Amino acid sequence: MSHLAIYPAGGSPAVPSLTSSDPVSIAAALAERGIGFERWPAAESLPAAASPEQVLAAYADAIARVQASGTYPSVDAIRLGPEHPDREALRQKFLSEHTHSEDEVRFFVEGRGLFCLHIGEDVLQVLCERNDFLKVPAGTKHWFDMGSAPNFTAIRFFDNPAGWVAQFTGDPIAERFPLLD
Repeated sequence: MSHLAIYPAGGSPAVPSLTSSDPVSIAAALAERGIGFERWPAAESLPAAASPEQVLAAYADAIARVQASGTYPSVDAIRLGPEHPDREALRQKFLSEHTHSEDEVRFFVEGRGLFCLHIGEDVLQVLCERNDFLKVPAGTKHWFDMGSAPNFTAIRFFDNPAGWVAQFTGDPIAERFPLLD
């Protein structure tokens, strides 16, 4: 189940100021901060060894809906399971606070991942699961945790055909907040 916890960035991460698993409440709290959150049906069943191409083909209608605006001409799919040989290196890469010069847009079609957004004086932890569509605007400080045994498939939308590049802030803030496991 999708979940939102909001913590004071400078305070104790042990006590969130707000928690919710209600999608309407999650969307409203995120919208107040410029973050898009929607629940979409991820109705397609994927074979256990589905390739990125198969994921994209299965969700062609949802992809076409997003791309119709012309904002996100590039798309790919990422699928990570607990047996992925680079899972720990990939996890560590995204656990540090960073920004992107492009929007970060994800549609989770399987599994889950934890987006942590550092906005003003708050840290918002958004547990995204199957059916979650999240749009994080360019320049938003954040980090992502896929857990020690990742298990997710997400469709990623880009406004830059080369994809996105992380610019790390150097702030150790992410070390003070709970991880996915």
